[in-house]
Amino acid sequence: MPEVPDVRFLTVAEVAELMRVSKMTVYRLVHSGELPAIRFGRSYRVPESAVAEALQRPIADAG
Repeated sequence: MPEVPDVRFLTVAEVAELMRVSKMTVYRLVHSGELPAIRFGRSYRVPESAVAEALQRPIADAG
């Protein structure tokens, strides 16, 4: 049997709390492809490593 890597998945609500943004912002990031996620039933799960990478990326200047 192949070895399964230890990957922790977070809910959209958990990602929003970690990133200090709204759940709608997380959904926008997922749908735009900026934040990888898998669909699990009717909800999305985001790998914890993807959230860590997203938090390390520089923020674009909005103004």
